[in-house]
Amino acid sequence: MKYTNSTDVSSDFHKICITRTASTILYLLGVSPLPKADAPIEEVLCKAAERFSPLPGQAPCDRIFLYNPDAVAMWIYEKYAGYFTEMEKCTDLRLPMLSVVPPVTPVCFGSMYSGLQPAQHGILKYEKPVLQVATIFDVLAKAGKKTAIVSTEGDSISRIFLERDMDYYIYPKKEACNQKALELTAQDRYDCIVLYNGDYDYHMHRHSPEGKRAFRALRENIATFQEMHAAIQAHWSAHRTALVFAPDHGCHRVWGFLGSHGINRPCDMNIPHFYSFIG
Repeated sequence: MKYTNSTDVSSDFHKICITRTASTILYLLGVSPLPKADAPIEEVLCKAAERFSPLPGQAPCDRIFLYNPDAVAMWIYEKYAGYFTEMEKCTDLRLPMLSVVPPVTPVCFGSMYSGLQPAQHGILKYEKPVLQVATIFDVLAKAGKKTAIVSTEGDSISRIFLERDMDYYIYPKKEACNQKALELTAQDRYDCIVLYNGDYDYHMHRHSPEGKRAFRALRENIATFQEMHAAIQAHWSAHRTALVFAPDHGCHRVWGFLGSHGINRPCDMNIPHFYSFIG
């Protein structure tokens, strides 16, 4: 398949691997880290401490909302930064993140939530077995934290983290997922919510990363983050919350018009993550 290199706006690989996300989440919630996971991201911890000024011995946050839009590449952010302008007004930190090899969805989310490289967690290609290693979800459950995953059915997040002590809300359509995430936020009974939207990935495969339908999905993903931010402000005002925009991998064009991912190049490996601290 012919690869179109013009998507490589950033030519160097980023340095902060998504494997460091797991420890970052656990540290923010004051939960013991996964013993083999990569270290937390210092910039996030410093920003949370600056924002919330926790008391000695107090966790920086008591709520985490992780929004996982699929396949939002750094080159898309760099080339179409105007799409993100309003979203960035409600964020405190943007980080240049590096995915894992191969940059495909189940491999990447396995690494993001276990803190391990693919060779360590066992998902090495595009397949969706239940992950057998410890993840943040296992640690949070042991610490007495309530977690919910909200995802479209059949997608990686709805399958690879099954069989854990948490709640799963799985629906056929993205719209139902987003509505349920808003309802759960309003109910204010979870310490950690994970929401997955795969529509940008779906449409970029079929209509190119820069196609009209893909861009519509991207704008909807950005709007969803802003909607979740507003809901957290309205319903979690008594909490110290980290809201995270965390895609799994990037994308590139093939044959000049279709979209794909899975190669060890900056277009697929470099992604932006955004952190917003609310409370």
